[in-house]
Amino acid sequence: MKIRRPRLPRTRTGRRRLVQGVMACCVLALLPATWLYVSTADRLHTMADVPRTDVAVVFGAGLWDGEPSPYLAHRLDAAAKLYREGRVKVVLVTGDNSRKDYDEPDAMRTYLTGHGVPDKRIVSDYAGFDTWDSCVRAKKIFGVDRAVLISQGFHIRRAVALCEAAGVKSYGVGVDAKHDATWYYGGTREVLAAGKAALDVVFEPNPQFLGKKEPGVSEALAAAARQARQTG
Repeated sequence: MKIRRPRLPRTRTGRRRLVQGVMACCVLALLPATWLYVSTADRLHTMADVPRTDVAVVFGAGLWDGEPSPYLAHRLDAAAKLYREGRVKVVLVTGDNSRKDYDEPDAMRTYLTGHGVPDKRIVSDYAGFDTWDSCVRAKKIFGVDRAVLISQGFHIRRAVALCEAAGVKSYGVGVDAKHDATWYYGGTREVLAAGKAALDVVFEPNPQFLGKKEPGVSEALAAAARQARQTG
């Protein structure tokens, strides 16, 4: 069966309408990304000027042979640095543990303990399957009302916008990353992910797994407060 190729309009008016339609589609496609850029402009900070906050949230970014990928390691390095400097008290690591042979939160915990963060100051969310799920669970399951979010620059705006929509007052830190193929892929992917983010904000879907409330963050903060009183 011979497939006929689509024909371009023959008239000038038809061609103009086609161009206008393509331009309109491009504008609509970029609207969510524009929303993310504008709505988070005052929420982005550097490692040097981010406000002191009780909780830092680190989003999963893949494992290589069971170890954090370079991109994830950069996020964890930033969280460890903020902890060592006393800028945060507890680190919530949120990632994918949907199967037995893939455990982002435990790999993140191991990395952080190896970089100076005590195990008792780390809380694991094993059902952070995507950014929206992580933000909703941080609020509803772990009781986080205010947090420093740590991710790469191409992702941090979406993370901040979604956590704000989920009820977490957020400050975003976009860590440096080498502009390799992964970086360009991530940036391109964010244009499409912005559309899903807009839908998440509008419809507020439940995470894949919600479950019961967990006291890990509040207990870790209480322990940090006791230690501060004892050493103070």
